[in-house]
Amino acid sequence: MKNIVNIPRHVGLILDGNRRWAKAHGLPSLEGHRRGYDNIKTIADYAFKRGVRILTIYAFSTENWQREKREVEYLLKLFRIFVTKELKIFKKREVKINFFGRRPDFDLNLQAGMKRAEQETKKNTRGILNICLSYGGRDEIVRAVKKIISKKVAAAKISEELIAANLDSAGLPDPDLIIRTSGEERLSGFLTWQSVYSELYFTKVYWPDFKAQDFEIALKEYNRRSRRYGGN
Repeated sequence: MKNIVNIPRHVGLILDGNRRWAKAHGLPSLEGHRRGYDNIKTIADYAFKRGVRILTIYAFSTENWQREKREVEYLLKLFRIFVTKELKIFKKREVKINFFGRRPDFDLNLQAGMKRAEQETKKNTRGILNICLSYGGRDEIVRAVKKIISKKVAAAKISEELIAANLDSAGLPDPDLIIRTSGEERLSGFLTWQSVYSELYFTKVYWPDFKAQDFEIALKEYNRRSRRYGGN
């Protein structure tokens, strides 16, 4: 830990490999999701201890609705547990919770749970945990444009800053580092607007097996890179 001097302020996590992890261990795919869900709490706590201020996780994409009904229902069950029974853990840890994505896609009870989680943690200052549910980067941009149109903003006044201010991440800095587990090397619609200058780190480790030491390896790689932003 001592040789890591530059901790990214904002880290994005694409949680991939739950089902493959389960298959590799001879377990039902739902067990992979359960283990992956449990790992969110572990890695989030570690990231904040290391000095990360914002953690954004890609938990459920707009495309994930197309999965088998039984799997989707199980994931929804885990989301409900998060905004009810698990909320006290994040309140105790002083973590602020935000949700990104298309909330109307969920039932009213879950929507109410998301809103309650945000309200009850809004004053927490240890770190910010953004959870992307029914989220897609292009969809987020489309929703932002629709918000701007609904405000009847003149075309000449539309700027990058205005679009950013109407995204789900409004008011937050872009991610410095994005980590994807399981060996896939693409962003798959994660933070499409915000990731333009993010450092990308891909690991073959499945998400349920991604531990603190794996997070440290990603931090070390981040520290080896020089971020020039195209200006020098």
